[in-house]
Amino acid sequence: MSDSSWGAPPPAGQAGYWGSTAGGPVQGAAPAGPAYDAPEAQQTRPMPIVPDGPAYGGDQDDDRGAARLSGPLFQDETFQARELPAETQNPEPMPDAPQPAPAPQKKSAGRDLSAAIGVGVGLGVVIVASLFIKKAVFVGVIAVAVVVGLWELTSRLQERKGIKAPLVPLAVGGAAMVVAGYVRGAEGAWVAMALTALAVLVWRMTEPPEGYLKDVTAGVFAAFYVPFLATFVALMLTAADGPWRVLTFLLLTVVSDTGAYAVGWRFGKHRLAPRISPGKTREGLLGAVLFAMVAGALCMQFLIDDGAWWQGLLLGLAVAASATLGDLGESMIKRDLGIKDMGTLLPGHGGIMDRLDSLLPTAPVVWLLMVVFVGSS
Repeated sequence: MSDSSWGAPPPAGQAGYWGSTAGGPVQGAAPAGPAYDAPEAQQTRPMPIVPDGPAYGGDQDDDRGAARLSGPLFQDETFQARELPAETQNPEPMPDAPQPAPAPQKKSAGRDLSAAIGVGVGLGVVIVASLFIKKAVFVGVIAVAVVVGLWELTSRLQERKGIKAPLVPLAVGGAAMVVAGYVRGAEGAWVAMALTALAVLVWRMTEPPEGYLKDVTAGVFAAFYVPFLATFVALMLTAADGPWRVLTFLLLTVVSDTGAYAVGWRFGKHRLAPRISPGKTREGLLGAVLFAMVAGALCMQFLIDDGAWWQGLLLGLAVAASATLGDLGESMIKRDLGIKDMGTLLPGHGGIMDRLDSLLPTAPVVWLLMVVFVGSS
């Protein structure tokens, strides 16, 4: 039935939507008589009755279905619809009662802060205790962190990209790299790095050649990214005031991250690198620089032998830059892998690699500036 036929009465004796039934008048049918002449019948279009079942065999959203669902339900409504003006038949819906404005939501950090603080304090106690009890114990802590970080990184590479970087030579070579850096200095670290890369190449030869190049490339990258950069922490430890240098390195990195988080969470409006890490802001970077420079001046003045406050300002500036770049670098890796965290070992933090992201690239920067400012011994 076309839309144009809805405004005219049906032929006499015809049943259906517009006709009559044996039981009496059909709801929605226009009565005969002088009160309803032809012009008025054209202006007033009666609505069809509601059928007992679906008229079109399904829940189709078309004009016919809309007419079927909007017909009158009771006899009274049929007569009212014919007697009231057109604008009264479909009155405007009454506005809803005014609802109370929703309470403003507080900013969320996106993590369980209580768990993050608890885990952070626990890690800090373990690190500081091992750092000042015996240097060799802290070297062991570094080696364990390196092995766990390598396990997280290689696991995510295999899960998300199908890259099989050999973990056994990486773990053994990474731990040996940290120990060699502490015992033999920078020369020992470089030799261990070269041997680890060679071990990765040889170890991968035991498997089929498909994917060999990408696997060994990822393995050499992992060897450089995690254990080799961590070796500079062991190099700092070899100095006479090594524990204080390492403590300064850790404090400045943590203070930089804390300043970036606090200032960015409270005042952040302009994104720093939206394609890499949308949560980081320029205001947060300024907070990291300010906090790290103040902390650096205090640490160099009171913790480091022969250190000066102005050296701490430069050190803090460099730490803020390297920590931010390190954080962005790991964010780039995680974004490429399509993951939020590298692991789940640390509640509120993610994995070990999610805590090492700022520390690893900052270690060689602090080591180099310490050597320039106060020497290596």
